[in-house]
Amino acid sequence: MNVQETIEELIETGMEIAKSQSLELSINRKEELVLRHIKEFSKKEARITDFQPGLEWFNVAEGLSIYQHLKGKIVILDFFTYCCINCMHVLSDLDVLEKLFSIQDGLVIVGVHSAKFPNEKNSKKLLSAIQRYNIKHPVVNDTTMSMWHYLGIVCWPTLIMLGPTGELLAVFVGEGHRDELIIHVGVALTYFRSLNKIHTNDIPLQLAQHLLPVGNGNILFPSKVEILQTEQGENLVVADTGHNRILVMDTAGNVQHIIGGPNPDFRDGNFEIAKFNGPQGMSTLDSVIYVADTKNHAIRKIDLIKKTVITIAGTGTKGNDYNGGKIGTDQVLASPWDLAIYKHEHGNNITPILLIAMAGNHQIWALFLEDTIWWKNKKYKEGTCLAIVGSGTEENRNNTYPLLAGLAQPSGITIAEVLKIAVFADSESSAIRSLNLQTGQVVHICGGSRNPLDLHDYGDTDGVNYGVKLQHPLGIAWHPKENIIYITDTYNHKIKIINVSTKQCKAIYGVGIPHASFLFDEPSGIAINAEKGLIYIADTNNHAVKMINTERGNITTLPINIPVIEDDNNCKNIYFFDTTISETGGKLNVLFSINFSDRDLKLNPNAPQKWTVNLTTNGSGWTAMEHSGELTNPIVVTFLKGNETHEVRVILDIVACKTTECISKRLLIVYRVHQVADASTVVTEKRKVFVK
Repeated sequence: MNVQETIEELIETGMEIAKSQSLELSINRKEELVLRHIKEFSKKEARITDFQPGLEWFNVAEGLSIYQHLKGKIVILDFFTYCCINCMHVLSDLDVLEKLFSIQDGLVIVGVHSAKFPNEKNSKKLLSAIQRYNIKHPVVNDTTMSMWHYLGIVCWPTLIMLGPTGELLAVFVGEGHRDELIIHVGVALTYFRSLNKIHTNDIPLQLAQHLLPVGNGNILFPSKVEILQTEQGENLVVADTGHNRILVMDTAGNVQHIIGGPNPDFRDGNFEIAKFNGPQGMSTLDSVIYVADTKNHAIRKIDLIKKTVITIAGTGTKGNDYNGGKIGTDQVLASPWDLAIYKHEHGNNITPILLIAMAGNHQIWALFLEDTIWWKNKKYKEGTCLAIVGSGTEENRNNTYPLLAGLAQPSGITIAEVLKIAVFADSESSAIRSLNLQTGQVVHICGGSRNPLDLHDYGDTDGVNYGVKLQHPLGIAWHPKENIIYITDTYNHKIKIINVSTKQCKAIYGVGIPHASFLFDEPSGIAINAEKGLIYIADTNNHAVKMINTERGNITTLPINIPVIEDDNNCKNIYFFDTTISETGGKLNVLFSINFSDRDLKLNPNAPQKWTVNLTTNGSGWTAMEHSGELTNPIVVTFLKGNETHEVRVILDIVACKTTECISKRLLIVYRVHQVADASTVVTEKRKVFVK
């Protein structure tokens, strides 16, 4: 029996075991069944070939070998592609496994990245995904899918369990196998430990997280951006997804509200208490922001007047309900990705309906914010949340009947009010499609394949209808003055426009179009100020919000100024410096150089070395040119006339490495600036900081 035949047998046997696991059996009986299975297949000694040499690895200091580094370990190979929502769902299961069974206990999880889209084969893009999803186990970029083809794998995700000498023991296809994985791994470790075959050695881990931007002055993997109109004027709302928070700022980038963050959690309360987990899309209504709290599988409501966050749908855990119909927090959801508010007219009434791009279920759902009468005069009670489009089967199928249509991970949604349609980015089919808000009909606009089962028809081609080729679009917005759709063609790193009537699509920004400064890296969100001719882009992997002025034809990075509020107790390393500057006013320029008492430690040239500055007193008399920057750039503070002593507090976030490990350190610099009569108006200093 060859390897692929063994895989097929393991899949069949695994399905039988899964059926038995669903029965009302005792845990001991379930473990007995799994042990019998493991003993049977370990005797077959069907071992797999090792990883190909020369592949790029992440989270480890060197490439791993199944028969060297992983000998004596139970190994879970997770075949995934980072675009896939089902693969994302599996990560939480793997996280549970890693917490239950450590490397020293004998379990090692290895992500085998087997890309669907060409963009995903790029190791730089994969690194960003590993950081974005906070993957801490080893990952190998199998760009040719050599292991995938060798084993005969056919879908993402697929997990394969290996014994301590590389023997095939179990296969799990798709998501939803957490309990089975826990039992299989626990039984395998106990069994092989009884045979003295489990090794307790470490492996050479080196997490990729140390290469991330650090410090409070940054945003991290922003996913979506939205415009908020209030009586006080226009604001921007940014999903700072990597920091698990929502930022509300003015159009100059001055942050007014930080809601949630930095660590993931699921908690209602005021802005300081509330927590999110990987928030994505948002929609605004008056002074309220609705948030798709994706990894919490919930819809959250931010009230800017009350300064509170509450959950209005979802339970905090992923559900498998493809119908819905319950009220609010009684209704389970699955990875809501984007939101749009449809203002439904019925007679003299206008009622808001929150449409949800439910990526995890491959559907569109509705949350009724008021009692509503909608399709076929059906009445919906306030708070009702249910599926309105999609069967739940992942496909690219259009249909007159909305629940018979098939969607493929819808990840962006917008309302074209004048046309009475919702337009959505169907990311896994690489298509743009629409929902008629009066009849429920789902139709194709452009991109994707004519074959509803073909989710691999992608590319980067302008054109009309099916002649258009896209690559995993995520962001979408309606331009009410131009009556066209703007999309972020995410994996092509471009912004494109679509005429809904003619179904024509054209790239207008990105990859050097219209000139060299127009560069994006997996842009995921877009918002439009039609009156001012401004387009805001969540440029995800560049950790930035970009602003395009369509009238001037230029692009700029929005300087996001996040207030830095630090306490001396947060830093173990605190340094004090004093300087003087003229009482007539002046400018301080200061650079810091880092020296380590451990001579083996050196700053990592490939990692971000950052500073953030906080002006703690008399903010009206002095200003910082930038609130954050690279260690190689000076901190510049301008002082007005006065004779006071000012305290400039600077946080240095640095990454230093030895030969085999990297560490991050946070340093607090307290810089006391005294304004005196005989001092210079321009002070330039370079200060040495000695780090223990």
